Amino acid sequence: MRILAFESSCDDTAVAVTEGRRVIASKTASQVEEHILYGGVVPEIASRRHIEAISNLYTTVMTEANLTLDDIDAIAVTYAPGLIGSLLVGVGFAKGLAFAANKPLIPVHHLRSHIAANYITGADLKPPFLALVVSGGHSHLVDVSDYTTFKVIGRTRDDAAGECFDKTGRAMGLPYPGGVHLDKIADNGDSSKYLLPKPHVEGNPLDFSFSGLKTAVINLLHNAQQKGEEIICEDVAASVRKTVCDILIDRTFKALDTLPYKTLVIAGGVSANSELRRRMTEECEKRGIDLYIPDLSLCGDNAAMVGVQGYYEYQSGKTANADLNAYATMDIQNPVY
Repeated sequence: MRILAFESSCDDTAVAVTEGRRVIASKTASQVEEHILYGGVVPEIASRRHIEAISNLYTTVMTEANLTLDDIDAIAVTYAPGLIGSLLVGVGFAKGLAFAANKPLIPVHHLRSHIAANYITGADLKPPFLALVVSGGHSHLVDVSDYTTFKVIGRTRDDAAGECFDKTGRAMGLPYPGGVHLDKIADNGDSSKYLLPKPHVEGNPLDFSFSGLKTAVINLLHNAQQKGEEIICEDVAASVRKTVCDILIDRTFKALDTLPYKTLVIAGGVSANSELRRRMTEECEKRGIDLYIPDLSLCGDNAAMVGVQGYYEYQSGKTANADLNAYATMDIQNPVY
């Protein structure tokens, strides 16, 4: 089954053609260079750039795949969650094509598709498993009992792990996206230089909280500046990275202790973090846990993962009509459309 997929939940416009778990063609147009000017994503600019990019990107992907719309069986699109203006561009374009070509339209939840990125690189991966979904906007522990059956057993109560990386990186004067640059300079730092807090959520041992950590780092930097003390950014970066990874690893294996699974999946933009990948690999080897992490090219937003998850959504009978809307927030467990 060939699926034409669209992704436009934030600042990456992406189009792909997939067949089951196989990627036939996939392209992404990034807006990072423009948003660097503002230190973060400007929603209005992002949505306008999606409008400018999506049609040409669609043409390029179909040409590379050597296919026409007649060769496509269904059209999948990310409809939630994300920046509402950005989502509407992808949803509108996908609905138009589906209507014009009389093809089924498949609504895909953004976090579900991030988990599905592992199906592309992990040919033998199948549910059930535990998924740690970590990105700039989300930090979830998800019990994935089937391809379209999800249960959140842990989540952030405030900031996401990726937001903590990005905001502390920005406070250190690093370019956007801060988390990527923080990871790079942390390799040259002393992770034991600064003792940072590891907040817990009382009564919810599997939940995350990163707001206090972010605030502690910002206060550390401001206090040092006011006192004229030297701050080694590499040491701060290494300390932040280690602390975030400590928290993620602690909650993840506590969650695994509550489930009868021996498989762990990591997904989302933060799954590209070098220390998280290394330490999770080491810990899983010690515990006899099968670990799946996407290729670096699939950690960020892309349409190939949308197409793959769209395949499983279609198999479970989930399609949408021409009144499909976009949503800024949406539960991964029981999404509506």
